[in-house]
Parts: sequence; C-alpha cells; structure tokens
Amino acid sequence: MRRTTPALLLACCGLTCLNLNAVDKKPLPLIDPLEPSRIYMYPRPVENWLDVQIALARQAISCGSIDGVGGRQTAAGLRAFQQRAGLDPTGQLDNATRARLTLVAPPFKQVTLTADDLASLQSLSKTWLGKSQQTALAYETALELLAERTHAHPKLLQRLNPNVDWSAITPNTRLNIPSIDRTEPLAKPAQLHISLSANTLQVRDEAGNLIAHCPVSIARLAAKRPEGELHITVVIPNPDYTFDPDVFPESAEAKELGRKLILPPGPNNPVGIAWIGLDRPGYGIHGTPLPEQVGRTESHGCFRLANWDALALLEIAVVGLPVLVDP
Repeated sequence: MRRTTPALLLACCGLTCLNLNAVDKKPLPLIDPLEPSRIYMYPRPVENWLDVQIALARQAISCGSIDGVGGRQTAAGLRAFQQRAGLDPTGQLDNATRARLTLVAPPFKQVTLTADDLASLQSLSKTWLGKSQQTALAYETALELLAERTHAHPKLLQRLNPNVDWSAITPNTRLNIPSIDRTEPLAKPAQLHISLSANTLQVRDEAGNLIAHCPVSIARLAAKRPEGELHITVVIPNPDYTFDPDVFPESAEAKELGRKLILPPGPNNPVGIAWIGLDRPGYGIHGTPLPEQVGRTESHGCFRLANWDALALLEIAVVGLPVLVDP
C-alpha cells in the first residue's frame, strides 16, 4: 500500500465521482491536478471513466483516445476486460467490475518534452503534392505529439494543463499526463480477430486468451470489407505511402494530378507509423494521423487503428499470423 503526495500528483486530479451503474456520456469534471482534494491509497478500484480508460490502457485494452467519456468504445473495452476476467460482459462499471479493475499506481504523472521533440515538429502541407515534398510527415504541434504518446485526446491534456500555452512549450515546461505504461509485456499471439460489426480488433493467444483489444475503422463500402481468414505478409514500421489518385475519387487534387506520389514516413502519413500487410492485394492494418476518428469514421478499405495501437501490434505481429475477419 502506498500513500500519495500532492507533489507527485498522486491524488488522481481530484476527480469527482460519477454514477458507476450506467455508461455516462458526459465528460468528467476535472479540477486543478496540482490542488488535489483527496489522498488515495494504491491499489484502489477505479472511480470514474477516466480511471477506467487509464487502467484498461495499462492492460493493452484501448478505448481509443483517453478522454474521460464513457462512450461506445469505452464500453467495448470494458466488455473485453470483463470477458477476460470471467465477469458478465455488460460494458457497465458495476461493483463486480470495480472489484477486479484496479489502479495499482497513480493515474497521472508529470513529464517534459525534449529539445529534440520540439525541433522535430513541422507544419503539414494541405495538398498531396506538398506532402510528397516534405522531409517527413511529422507531428505539427507539441499538443499533438504528447496526445499520441499518452493515448489522450488533446482536449483532455488541455484540461489537465489549464495554464499551459501550448504554442510556447519549452523543455522546461512540466506537463500533466495520463500514466498509461503497460503493466506487463504483450504475450505471443496466435490470431488476430477483427469484428466488422463491432469495429474492434482483438489479439488472442493459443488458448484463446485476450492479449490486446482496440477499436478499428473499416471500409465504408461493404464490398471492400474482406471476410474470412487472412494472413500477415509483411510488417513495416514507419512506412512511406504511395498516393494513388484512383483510390481518392472524391479528391479534386487527385483528379488533377493524374499520377502517383510517394509520401514520406511520419505519424501524419496516411497509414501512420505502421503497415501490416495482408494476403489480399492492397489490404493491411495500419495507423492513422487522426486517432480521434478511429472507429467513428470509415476507411477506403484497410483496417485503421490509432497510431499507438498500431505500434503495439507492431511489437508482436509476425508474417504468417492468421487474421480472422468476421461480419
């Protein structure tokens, strides 16, 4: 048992409690994390949806961008945890779930960005041609960089740091963030399972135990959604991207270009920081520059994950691994 101290931000930002028997759609009210209203002992049960999202992230169960809102993706993540724990998979934060889903360490910590982090930022061209001429498709802002590193929605970071000027971040700027370091390394996978109807991707071991869970975007057109058993054929970190105008018929620029372009790697690359190719031409599992839209919008045909979930999958994905796609 560890007692928390204000200096180490161990008071869980003084978050207020909410109804634990229903999926609340409203954002959590936060107060200044440096002026805590409570002192906690660890481990402790989760108290609110922000606690839930952080506790699940530590167990490789992603709810998308951590935002403290108990929406559909959080309920899906909670169901995944409940199934793994042998509980009734309701997606609700009932007492039985709270007894099993605990925070073993404080949910927040402080960090700083390095000079190299800040020097790597660069503006992103608004055109495909302009992007192809950049040295990298890097993060544009310190807020975007830190949001992806911490799996957090940018608005949550702004609420956790109300006095920070994000346009004037320096290496001396101390920033409050969710603490989402995994408690254990990922186990060896035997299969990936993608549910088209649930917009989820799950990784399971040989015994069928859940290793990881995350939301996924799928193709807008049903005809472009592959079903059945596929297999991984290639695993590429930090890929470049071949822009094919034929894939973007809605783009006026694509129609004018009439030729393919090679876009450099980076988190704002259209396939993010990972490409996991499948044995169907042109199909793969990959990251995205817009993590807040994963599971809420539809792709051109591939399976799109938040960059942090794609990076986690990159750790364990191997050529030949089966990928089962269900309706």
